[in-house]
Amino acid sequence: MVVFLTFYDKPRTGKMKIAITGKGGVGKTTVSSLLSYLYSSEGKKVIAVDADPDANLASAFGIPKNEIEKLRPIAEITELIEDRTGAKPGTSGGIFRINPKVDDIPDGFGYKVNNITLLIMGRSKLAASGCYCPEHALLRRLLKHLIVERDEVVIVDMEAGIEHLTRGTAEGVDAFIVVVEPGRRSIQTAVAVKSLAKGLGVKRVFVIANKVRKEEDVTFIKNELSDMEFLGPMNFNESILESDIQGIPAYKASENPLEEAAKIKKNLEKLV
Repeated sequence: MVVFLTFYDKPRTGKMKIAITGKGGVGKTTVSSLLSYLYSSEGKKVIAVDADPDANLASAFGIPKNEIEKLRPIAEITELIEDRTGAKPGTSGGIFRINPKVDDIPDGFGYKVNNITLLIMGRSKLAASGCYCPEHALLRRLLKHLIVERDEVVIVDMEAGIEHLTRGTAEGVDAFIVVVEPGRRSIQTAVAVKSLAKGLGVKRVFVIANKVRKEEDVTFIKNELSDMEFLGPMNFNESILESDIQGIPAYKASENPLEEAAKIKKNLEKLV
C-alpha cells in the first residue's frame, strides 16, 4: 500500500485535513482508522469521512454490526437531500441549490466514537452517468465544508477515484494520500490518481508502502514511483486480518501497525 500526500502554501489552522485513496483492498481504510485513532488519542476532535461506496470504515473502528446496519449514508437520506437542495434525489437536469446548508450534518448525522465523528457519504446513483444531481451537489458541498471550513482534524477514506473532490476542496487538503501495496496494478492506480490530483491543483505527492513483506517490496515501490517522495513502509500483519474477522478496531489488534502509523503521522507533520 502506498500513500500520496499533498501540501499547499496557505495559512494553517493547525488541524490536519487528510484524503486517503488507493486501489481496492490495499488497506486505505485501515490507514484511515489508525490515523483517526492517533489524532483522537491526542484529545483532538476528528471527523472521519467514509467516501468509498464500499463503505468499511465503521467496521475498522470496531462499531458493532447491529449499529452499522442502522447507519444511513448521506446520499441515501432522501428527506435531507430534498430539504437542503430543493430537489428530489434521483433527478437530474432540473433546478436545485448547488450550495446547500451542510454545517449541521456532522453533529446531526454522524456516529460518535470517542473523539471521532464518523460520516458515511455513499454515492449518487447517477454519479456513474456523469449527471450532476441533488445528492451529488450535497456530497461535494459537504466535503468542501469539512476540509476548508471546519476546525477539526478531517480524514477522508476515498475510493480509487476522487469523484467528490473539486479544485477548491483539493487545494484545502494538507495531505493527499494514495495507499499502494507491492504490485503492478496498485502502482498503476497510484500513477492514475496522481494525474487526477494534479489536475485539481495538487503540487506534491508522497508515498507510503503497505503490506510490505520484505525489503525488496520497498525497493520495488521506490523504483516504480521514483518521482514521488517516500514517507515509509507499513508491514503486512496477520493481526489486521484477524481484527476484521473478530470485529475489533485495527488499532487494538497489534502494536506494530499503530507504531508504524505513528511514524508516518510524525513524518507527515514534519513536512507540513
